[in-house]
Amino acid sequence: MTKRLILTRHAKSSWDDPMTPDHDRPLNERGKAAAADLGDWLASRGYIPDEVLCSDALRTRKTWSGIAPALPPTPILTLKPALYHAGPDVMLAVLRHATGDCVMMIGHNPGIAEFAGRIVARPPLDPTFRHYPTGATLVAGFEIDDWQDLVFGSGAVRDFVVPRELAA
Repeated sequence: MTKRLILTRHAKSSWDDPMTPDHDRPLNERGKAAAADLGDWLASRGYIPDEVLCSDALRTRKTWSGIAPALPPTPILTLKPALYHAGPDVMLAVLRHATGDCVMMIGHNPGIAEFAGRIVARPPLDPTFRHYPTGATLVAGFEIDDWQDLVFGSGAVRDFVVPRELAA
């Protein structure tokens, strides 16, 4: 059986109020538009998660809220405080407890960039992949029956996009 991961960095967040704690920063207008564009892109390609593992930060939750309207209302959303600024090892540990066949994980840099680079056997040729800008989304496939069997370097890139490519 094959498992699929949709790995998304949160969309562009707002820095309008410097007194807002990092965890509570919302999306800015560009981020809201990018999240909606990502939802349309995922739906148009048939990348439909049946489970969503999301950092509990406001900007990741709002990213999911922007993506979700374009998708069927079936994914199970689980907020994972451990994904807030998680490193690759924590992200791998969280993903190993997933139950869906197509899992979306929404997190933060720098951990998500490193995780993306380590989880696939060969990174995409896109020069932005290394930096994993806001809204960057990797779709990877894994030849495993259970997420508990997931190891670094085992994924095959199916797709990769950044929101500015969708707005053009």
